[in-house]
Amino acid sequence: MAPESTSGMAPALERSLVLRVLPPLILHPFADAGGPGKLVESSRANLKLQGLLPQGEATREDLDRALLDGRYSELRMLYYVGKDLARWIGQCIEFAERNQDLLPRGICYQSFASLLIQDPPPDVQAKLRKWGVADYKSIFSRALGLHTMFAAAPPREMLSDEFVRAYFRYAEQIFHTKQGECDFVPVNSREFDFELYSSGEYARMLERSWEE
Repeated sequence: MAPESTSGMAPALERSLVLRVLPPLILHPFADAGGPGKLVESSRANLKLQGLLPQGEATREDLDRALLDGRYSELRMLYYVGKDLARWIGQCIEFAERNQDLLPRGICYQSFASLLIQDPPPDVQAKLRKWGVADYKSIFSRALGLHTMFAAAPPREMLSDEFVRAYFRYAEQIFHTKQGECDFVPVNSREFDFELYSSGEYARMLERSWEE
């Protein structure tokens, strides 16, 4: 009797597990040609403005300009990360809508944003660390906040120096405001799994599957 019972439960269990595998998160390259250099110069300028590095011949105006150039590059890069994250959340919402009878009620945008930032699967965390992304919580929350604020990457002339200098604080506040817009059912990596790919990596994987 025991083997028969186990056999009868296996398909249902397997089906439940498969339905909880979310779409993959695919991140596209987002750095422009001068971005990395601007980020380095911005970081050095910030340290000089704080007196932690010698100022040299640069004036405070020069250093502030370099700081703002780098911050704007950061803002643009994070905006495009936010586009990818928001696209993934939208796919997860579609997944939840297709499987309403098998999932808790109340799962929404905020549920998947919380999963992504507070409790991504261990393999995703490991891959982010391998890519050198240690503080993914700050990066992802700021990216989603910027995507909420702007329909397209804003040109520099549309943004005040004050905003650019502290954009990350505004972006984080917008993210937390959106998370608090409604009550939502939290989900975690023990219940939902997904994989992380760069766009090039995912394209190569698809090509191999087509060849097979």
